[in-house]
Amino acid sequence: MRPGRTEVQVRPGVESDLEALTDLYNHYVRETPITFDTAVFTPEERRPWLLSHPEDGPHRLMVATDADSQEILGYATSSPYRAKPAYDTSVEVTVYVAPHAGRRGIGTLLYKALFEALAGEDLHRAYAGIAQPNEASARLHERFGFRYVGTYREVGRKFGRYWDVAWYEKDL
Repeated sequence: MRPGRTEVQVRPGVESDLEALTDLYNHYVRETPITFDTAVFTPEERRPWLLSHPEDGPHRLMVATDADSQEILGYATSSPYRAKPAYDTSVEVTVYVAPHAGRRGIGTLLYKALFEALAGEDLHRAYAGIAQPNEASARLHERFGFRYVGTYREVGRKFGRYWDVAWYEKDL
């Protein structure tokens, strides 16, 4: 982290993070087109999502916290790309950073830890869908070796309008 900034730690997500992770995600549900969920979640509704990301295996949850306060500043996940067995060596990745914690390199720290954790897994590709426009997310993914592969035009409707999603892929 930059001098004068709070130290950030990255670790696997645990069940006691559920409420804070739900609050963070709900901000993006309510305020942005970054996720295409349109209704906020309770922590209990999000519990299956959290439990589907154990500390090992190809589907992970990494959490960034303030080293002093332990406040959750963001998280990154790798999740199944599609349900059919032939897709088992592909994951979809995503990163969310608390609105007040942007531009501090937290997304970079999260992806670095996530891809290090996935290095020993039987995975071939990672995919990321980025609702447009989102230059900051595109730059983050490109820094990690993702390449643009195409755009689904007007694939999601939220806030009374249609949104494009640009798709990126990375060799693992």
